[in-house]
Amino acid sequence: MLNLVSLGQIEGLFESPLKLPSVMDELSLGVVIMGLDRRILFLNSALEVLTGFARDEVWGVPCQDVLRINVCQQGCPIIQAEKTNSPVSVEGNIINRGRQKIPVRLTAVPLSDVKGQMVGFLETVEDIRAFQQMNGSLLRTDSFGQLIGRSAKMEKLFRLIPVVAQTDSSILITGETGTGKDVLAEVIHNASDRAKGSFIKINCGALPETLLESELFGHKKGAFTGAVNDKMGRLKLAHNGTLYLTEIGDLPFTLQVKLLTFLDDKVVYPLGSTSGFQADVRVIAATHRNLEQMVEEGLFRQDLLFRLNVVRLHLPPLRERVGDIDLLLDYFLKIFSGRFGKKIRSFSPQAKRLLQDYGYRGNVRELKNIVEYASNICQTESIGIEHLPAYLTEETILDQDHEALESGPLKGSPESQREISGMDWAAIERRLIVDTLVKVNGKRSKAAEVLGWGRSTLWRKMKQYGLES
Repeated sequence: MLNLVSLGQIEGLFESPLKLPSVMDELSLGVVIMGLDRRILFLNSALEVLTGFARDEVWGVPCQDVLRINVCQQGCPIIQAEKTNSPVSVEGNIINRGRQKIPVRLTAVPLSDVKGQMVGFLETVEDIRAFQQMNGSLLRTDSFGQLIGRSAKMEKLFRLIPVVAQTDSSILITGETGTGKDVLAEVIHNASDRAKGSFIKINCGALPETLLESELFGHKKGAFTGAVNDKMGRLKLAHNGTLYLTEIGDLPFTLQVKLLTFLDDKVVYPLGSTSGFQADVRVIAATHRNLEQMVEEGLFRQDLLFRLNVVRLHLPPLRERVGDIDLLLDYFLKIFSGRFGKKIRSFSPQAKRLLQDYGYRGNVRELKNIVEYASNICQTESIGIEHLPAYLTEETILDQDHEALESGPLKGSPESQREISGMDWAAIERRLIVDTLVKVNGKRSKAAEVLGWGRSTLWRKMKQYGLES
């Protein structure tokens, strides 16, 4: 039984014959009323629209689970209002049911009875998106174009995008493979004044040097064997738009000189031509390599790095984006279930836990591929572990194996540690199984329990090491 102040009791706090719910529903401002334990007693219509939750389904639910505001853990206005017994206002972002991040201003007011005893709280929620836009502020959401995230590092990046998009400065995007550098480059183009122009992409590592030079700068008929016609280069195609050079670290050294010349004077000279033409192009480059180290090794021109590195944006790896994995899983699940005509609504708790704990060496690209694979083969409404790529569960088992080694029968004596040093993992694992079976008198079910494995996993490994007899 919830220890709550009833809505009727709170209505009685107001010396008015009007009914509180009907009055509150007339307000354009969101209003929530809650008891002392901060569980919801009432939402008005405006807040139902803003959050996406109906008042009947959230009665008795903790406020933080409905408003989902980023100041809940630190700086909660309700806690401050309770301490000071006075109204408190803060600004923050709520996450509505549609996973949209909405900037709001919250004002918390303590409610007291006729004896002055605090009995609950009233909180107003004001949508300040229009106000921010009027003042030229960034509308913060959990996405910017096709970039998805609500972690602090992604929010910082979202704040920078509109600023750098409005300049013509060269941009260098860094980040590990699969973090979304291509997506970020296109988002910047679409947010800029060049959005009506072309977004031209070329992979600097995908073509041999001679073909890459022709692709970038174009060529005249007869410039080299096989040049039977004039060819327009990517730089000319990107006139009044953006040229995106992915994997700039793979650009051949000789072409680095020619690109640097273009960045300085904005004139394109096709192969075999003595005359050039002006190209109004914004250059965005991206790499997963350490260009500073390549400069030290003589593999990349320092002056070109300086010219490209006017603005540097870094995309963090997924392991550093706290809270973004769940958001991305749900986002891609919605995309692929719709694309494949499936009615998949969620992940099973076991699958979700495995996906949350996985390291994602391939970052967002790997996560996307995992969800696409699972959505392809899943025939139910929930993706389970059995629908995930096999390598995920195999890596989980391997991790468990290492944990078992750290805490199992081989740990402890210096003699045991010396004995296993120099052994490969297969030999160590075989020794681990044998020692455990000896310890439990050959009882396989008990051995599996001690090792933290399933019985089928133990049986498979015993067969692998010739221990099944």
